[in-house]
Amino acid sequence: MLRTLCLQGGLVVKQRMFSVDPAFEPGSIPLGELPLCHVRLQLDLRWPWLILIPRQPGRREIEDLLPEDQSQLMTEIVACGAAVRALGQCRGFMVGKLNVGALGNVTPQLHVHLVGRQAGDAAWPGPVWGVGIAEPMTSSQIGLAIMTARTALGL
Repeated sequence: MLRTLCLQGGLVVKQRMFSVDPAFEPGSIPLGELPLCHVRLQLDLRWPWLILIPRQPGRREIEDLLPEDQSQLMTEIVACGAAVRALGQCRGFMVGKLNVGALGNVTPQLHVHLVGRQAGDAAWPGPVWGVGIAEPMTSSQIGLAIMTARTALGL
């Protein structure tokens, strides 16, 4: 998506606007906005799971971010890690290990997954991708997850 900016002196510039890759839509919902990232809640009851998507169009790798944005991303990863632990706790899933991954093999838009794990979970000790079928969340579970994560993030 492009937007047209008319700068002082009449110079017209086309600028790409941020939008979430449509691949995220079916399995996750918007949770909120942090200074750098759009945050989404993954709708799979098997794991407490957040996705961070920097609101900068055209970025594919962490190295594509400016150094100050790389630092901000790390700050937001740490904050979302606490939110993932809170999500796990509210559903009786004690997060023993926080998996953080910026794969992008399927969806190239820069994004970071934060997945709470515990020994014996549905994919333990392997990765969560491609394991079984997502377990849907009820509307009340989604509401509780949204409230819990937003509270943990101060949103």
